[in-house]
Amino acid sequence: MANAQGGAPRRRRTPLQALLYWSVVLGVWGLIFIAGFLAVFATDLPDTSKLYDVQRQPSITYLDRSGAVVAVRGSQYAPPADIDQLPPYVPAAFVAIEDRQFYHHFGFNPWGMARSMIHNVTHPGGSLQGGSTITQQLARNLFLTPAQNYRRKAQELILSVWLEMHFSKKQILALYLNRVNFGGGAYGIEAAAQRYFNKPAKDLTLGEAALLAATMKGPSRYNPAANSERAAKRATVVLNEMVRMGAITPAQRDAAFAAPVHVSATLANQRAQYFVDWLDAQVRSQVGEPTEDLVVETTLDLPIQADAEQAIRAGVTGHADQGVQQGALVAMDGEGRIRAYVGGSSYAESQFDRATQARRQVGSAFKPFVYLTAMEAGHTPTEPVVDEPIKIGNWEPHNYTNKYLGPITLQQALADSINTVAARLANEVGTDKVAATAHRLGVTSKIQTDPSMALGAVEVSPLEMAQAYDAFANGGFLAHAYGIERIRTAAGRELYNHGVGQQGRQAVIGSPALQYMNQMMRGVLGPGGTGGRAKVAGYDLAGKTGTTSDYKDAWFIGYTGGFVAAVWTGKDDNTPMKRVTGGAAPAEIWHNFMAAALPRVQAQAIPGGVIDASQAGTGDAIGDVLNGAAPAPAPESPDLQPPPQKAPHQEEAPF
Repeated sequence: MANAQGGAPRRRRTPLQALLYWSVVLGVWGLIFIAGFLAVFATDLPDTSKLYDVQRQPSITYLDRSGAVVAVRGSQYAPPADIDQLPPYVPAAFVAIEDRQFYHHFGFNPWGMARSMIHNVTHPGGSLQGGSTITQQLARNLFLTPAQNYRRKAQELILSVWLEMHFSKKQILALYLNRVNFGGGAYGIEAAAQRYFNKPAKDLTLGEAALLAATMKGPSRYNPAANSERAAKRATVVLNEMVRMGAITPAQRDAAFAAPVHVSATLANQRAQYFVDWLDAQVRSQVGEPTEDLVVETTLDLPIQADAEQAIRAGVTGHADQGVQQGALVAMDGEGRIRAYVGGSSYAESQFDRATQARRQVGSAFKPFVYLTAMEAGHTPTEPVVDEPIKIGNWEPHNYTNKYLGPITLQQALADSINTVAARLANEVGTDKVAATAHRLGVTSKIQTDPSMALGAVEVSPLEMAQAYDAFANGGFLAHAYGIERIRTAAGRELYNHGVGQQGRQAVIGSPALQYMNQMMRGVLGPGGTGGRAKVAGYDLAGKTGTTSDYKDAWFIGYTGGFVAAVWTGKDDNTPMKRVTGGAAPAEIWHNFMAAALPRVQAQAIPGGVIDASQAGTGDAIGDVLNGAAPAPAPESPDLQPPPQKAPHQEEAPF
């Protein structure tokens, strides 16, 4: 029948014709989209001709004073591993956890991409989620930057298809395993096997392969040396996924669980990472940005470093119930060579370096600078003084116990950390002169000259305090703390030598002030002194405690002949601890460290010569010590805890 206009009736398309029609339409628009996609994202693709070029940051190997490896920073590559020589479970572990559809896609997984897109849309403002295949990861590692944006993802998609068109699955997997970052500066499966397990990749066990595959989720976060527990949990996931995809049997998985994996002791222990961080910028300032592999010979002594790290960990853990959350320790010899350097209780948990980056009030550990200034002005240890209330302007310092001893000597005042005497001395000699003394000995931080500075209302670092006290330990000479002896290329070409161009030592403490100060600070570790817990029997030791009045910081800095160590404890958020004093946790840490380190350093008596015993008022024992004889062990000092009363609120430090 004709329609109303008299024309012929319109023929309906059959379903097949409709399908063909819309297929052509969609195909045309798909081609237009692909052309536009390529025009936008493929115009600045990287040069794929450099596929096999290895570009890496030069490595820097740090050695301790005896030549032992402390750490390796930067990138390390080993010769590529032959995938045919690897146990089948090694590549299977990576496929199982990273890309189960690896052998079935053409470079990308649409379902994985869809999941990541849904996540990215529903979590605006956050980092983009992956969904990348092994091929896409390889494209990113070979050609692109780690930036997380849609342009990079689009280029990653294009390059992954290019890789699939030019290489077999086996070649792609081999390239991936030999170029991926395994953390710890290791790039490629061979370098990772050598770094973590001290063996070639062809000898990896199933458990070791799973542990390496676990690092792919985050080479730093799942580093088996720094984060062993987290890495082990992830390796368990890897093994379970391998069972799911049929790469291994449940029996093989269970056997892997039963066989413990041992990470290389050299890397697992990774001593002195705070120290290496501190040196890193110094290396670049001395030789510029490295263009080839370097070797840095340092002053560190690894066995002593191990003792220091153990002492800090044990001290922080042992006093955690008193609010001690962090600690730092710096030890150096009489020439300023750093032998141990600990910037915190756990580098894996916090890389903030409290040995140099933190500035904390030092409390009464600052008093030796007050007393040294007074000794240089003519005062003596036996000089009588009176411990009594004092007012300087509007400031009224109080003693830690809120009690006063009356007539005492300067030596007793320092040993007992009497605040009133130190405040009076600083006021008499001048706080500006005290500040000058501290700077002369090696304190580099700014020192305020209000009267409270006499009691340690000064913010310094542990390294500064160790450097300044070194003058008491080495016979009165300025010691500039340093950690680099020599820098050379891996081929042996010397780039820097600390000893070249060094001038003679500068004397900063004369006689008899040096002898007087050593005599008085020995008393701090003697019977009744505030640092009795630091004493190590059979050694000539001296030092000073320091505690801020609100218990935010506690210190002990002590020394023997040619060796000094400074210890700090506290909290990173600068909140108070529970009445922790310098004579408690810090002195205990110092004792434990020095008890282990002193035999190795072959400690000598504190230098300085002999002073007249009658003038000093301390009898023959001090004369014997200054002649070089080790002091007889003193009776155990009493536990110097404050009376059960409310702590005084004051600006100055108690001790």
